[in-house]
Amino acid sequence: MPFLHGFRRIIFEYQPLVDAILGALGIQDPERQEPLDGPHYLASEESRLQVLGELLEKKAHSPFYQEGVSNALLKMAELGLTRAAAVLLRSGANLNFEDPVTYYTALHIAVLRNQPDMVELLVRHGADINRRDRIHESSPLDLASEEPERLPCLQRLLELGADVNAADKHGKTALLHALASSDGVQVHNTDNIRLLLEGGADVKATTKDGDTVFTCIIFLLGETVGGDKEEAQMINRFCFQVTQLLLAHGADPSECPAHESLMHICLKSFKLHFQLLRFLLESGASYNCSLHGASCWSGFHIIFERLCSHPGCAEDESHADLLRKAETVLDLMVTNSRRLQLPANFDIRPVGSLADKIQALHYSLRQLELRPPPLKHLCRVHIRLHLQPWPVDAKVKALPLPDRLKWFLLSEHSGVAEEDS
Repeated sequence: MPFLHGFRRIIFEYQPLVDAILGALGIQDPERQEPLDGPHYLASEESRLQVLGELLEKKAHSPFYQEGVSNALLKMAELGLTRAAAVLLRSGANLNFEDPVTYYTALHIAVLRNQPDMVELLVRHGADINRRDRIHESSPLDLASEEPERLPCLQRLLELGADVNAADKHGKTALLHALASSDGVQVHNTDNIRLLLEGGADVKATTKDGDTVFTCIIFLLGETVGGDKEEAQMINRFCFQVTQLLLAHGADPSECPAHESLMHICLKSFKLHFQLLRFLLESGASYNCSLHGASCWSGFHIIFERLCSHPGCAEDESHADLLRKAETVLDLMVTNSRRLQLPANFDIRPVGSLADKIQALHYSLRQLELRPPPLKHLCRVHIRLHLQPWPVDAKVKALPLPDRLKWFLLSEHSGVAEEDS
C-alpha cells in the first residue's frame, strides 16, 4: 500500500514486527505492564533476550524490518531497557529514526523519560548528542534542563560531551531553556541551572528576540504582584537563588536595555523587591546602567522619582516604610561607591508630609558628590568591596575587630527588617 504514510504506516507496515518484539520481551501493553524491575522480569531477562534474538534473526529479511526494529528502539528508550536496546542496535536499529507522531529520536525520548543509562548507551553507539528535533528545535540537553526530575540525564549528557552553549535557530541555549521552563512553584529546577552554569553555560547568551538570562526572572517577579502570598514567597525565593547563581558566574544585572535589566526592575519596585535589590547591591552590581552610566538610567534618580510620586500623608505608614527602605538602598549605593555617580539635572520636587525628609536626603547626597570623599569613607568602601560577595554585613560582624569599627563598616541601615514580599 504505497499511498500510506506517517502514523498509518505503523499500523499497516511495521507495527506487527514492533508488537512481536514487545511480545518477545513480555511487554504486551506499555501502559499496563508489570514493573520492569520486578523479580519475575529480572529472573527471565536472559531468556527473553534470547527469544528476542531468535525473532530478529527470523525476521531479518522481512519487509520494513529496519523500521520495525527502529520503532521498537523508541519503546526501549522510553522504558529504559538498555540490554534489549543493545540487541536492537546490533540488529540494525537506526539511531536517527524519528517517532512518526512527535518526531523525537530515541535519545530525546530517553531524556524525556529520565533514563540516563539509556542516554549513555545511545550516545556510545553513535547517537548525535546535540541533535535537535524537527518540531520544537530542542536538543537532548534542552529537554534535560527543563525539569528537575531529569537532572540525572542532564549530568550524564554533560559528562558525555554535550555542547552546553549550543543554540537553536532562535538563539536559545540550554540555560535559557531551563530558565524559561521555571515557574518557581511547580517547576523549581535550580539544580539544573546550577549544573549548566558549572558546566560552562554562557550567562551572556541572548536570543534573537533579545531575551537574556534575567528575562524569566523579571517575568516571574511581575507574577508576584497581587498574587497569592505563599506562591509569591516561593517565586521570590526561587528568583533569589537563581540570581545568586547567575551573578556568581559573571552575569551582569545592570545592562541595557532597561526592561531587560534586573537591577532597573528592582529599583523601580524597591519596596516590593527589597531583599533581591539589597543582594544585588551587596554583590557589587552597578546601580547605574553598566554600559552607559548614569546618563542612561540611574538608581539615584529612580529611587527619588518613586519617593516623590508616592501620595503620602501624615498618617500613611506605607510612605514612612517606603522612605526607610529608600534610605537603606541609598546608603548601600553610597557605601559601595568610591565616588558617587549622580545623574545630570538631578532635581526633585517632593510633596506630602515627608517632603522635608526627602529634600534633606537629596541635599546630603549632593554634598557628598561635591566634596572629595574622606579617607575613612574610602577605607570603608575598600574593605566592604574586598569582603564581597553577599552577605557583606555577616562577614563584617565575623571580623576580629572592636565593635565600634564593625559598626563603622556596617551599612547604616543594616538592621532594617527584610521581610519576604
